Amino acid sequence: MLRIHFTEVDLARTRVAQRPDPLWEIASSLHRFQTRRGRWAYSGWYRSTAQRLTESGLAPTVRSLLLPAFPRAAYYPDFLTPPEAQEGLAAGLEAILATPRDRVLREVALVPDAGRHPWLPRLAEPERRGTLTDALRAYHETAIKPYEDRIQARIDADRAVRARAFLDGGAEGLLAGFAPRMNWRPPVLEVEHHMVGGDLHLNGRGLVLLPSYFNWHSPVTLADPGLPPVLVYPLLHKAPPDPAHGDGTRALDALLGRTRTAVLRAAAHGVTSTEAARAAGVSPTTVSFHTRALRDAGLIASERVAAHVLHTLTPVGAALLREAGRAPRTAPGPAACAPRPGTRREIDAGTTA
Repeated sequence: MLRIHFTEVDLARTRVAQRPDPLWEIASSLHRFQTRRGRWAYSGWYRSTAQRLTESGLAPTVRSLLLPAFPRAAYYPDFLTPPEAQEGLAAGLEAILATPRDRVLREVALVPDAGRHPWLPRLAEPERRGTLTDALRAYHETAIKPYEDRIQARIDADRAVRARAFLDGGAEGLLAGFAPRMNWRPPVLEVEHHMVGGDLHLNGRGLVLLPSYFNWHSPVTLADPGLPPVLVYPLLHKAPPDPAHGDGTRALDALLGRTRTAVLRAAAHGVTSTEAARAAGVSPTTVSFHTRALRDAGLIASERVAAHVLHTLTPVGAALLREAGRAPRTAPGPAACAPRPGTRREIDAGTTA
């Protein structure tokens, strides 16, 4: 159990990131190749990405260089996911290249089975780190970039839920909304983490809550408590409808009515059933019929938040609205985000693929 201690200043400085961190997504997506757990949630991505990696000739580099550098369910160097990456991939890769030699050697020495990969200590050499950043850039282009719209849509939907919790209960309401993966017991946030325990005192630094599409099941953190505190938490994944079946097309035909279009557009910002009914000009009883159809079509997701049911767009719904020129790029969200130390590891042990 990891216990994160907040002061009033920390609560004021805690925020939820508005976009994915490309290096954390790279790390977590590489973990998806190292276990079968949760494979159902990423099956389409797994198949298409494995094929693209093979066709591009990048697969051997991933196996020999990237997977050993980012072992799943174990420590991997903190310098590989610097806070600068929250400003974009280029900034993150520049921060990796600028990491001092002593820090690289210190962190690489902590990687399990580092002796099996003698090239790891050589990352202290700028040229070797350049080779690594080139591989990370190529992997991102192949495995992450094609899914950027889907990832951002999921983050927008999650932020809509977090915004609702923040507006209803402030920063404490935001933290309480992460149950059951985390438990808010003021002034401590308890995080179930199988590899990291003890107490982390933020001491006025705040916390960046970083939603991750590829993180599965358990929050992850940095190992060094002296680094800017960040807590990477998994987005909720639900079994997607099978696009190979014709049901999706028939369901989309049913969405051409004005009422469902209004509900879908309202869901871009996250709405309760009552608010959706108001936006569509129908009764709350009637709107439930339309939200069910949208949900069955895979265009919205519904989640109970306190006494309300909140409807948000799925990646498919967001893509549909974007194609129609109707959807905003991002939904308004709560203030919240800052990093947290612990150790950057996933928790559940899985079967190596």
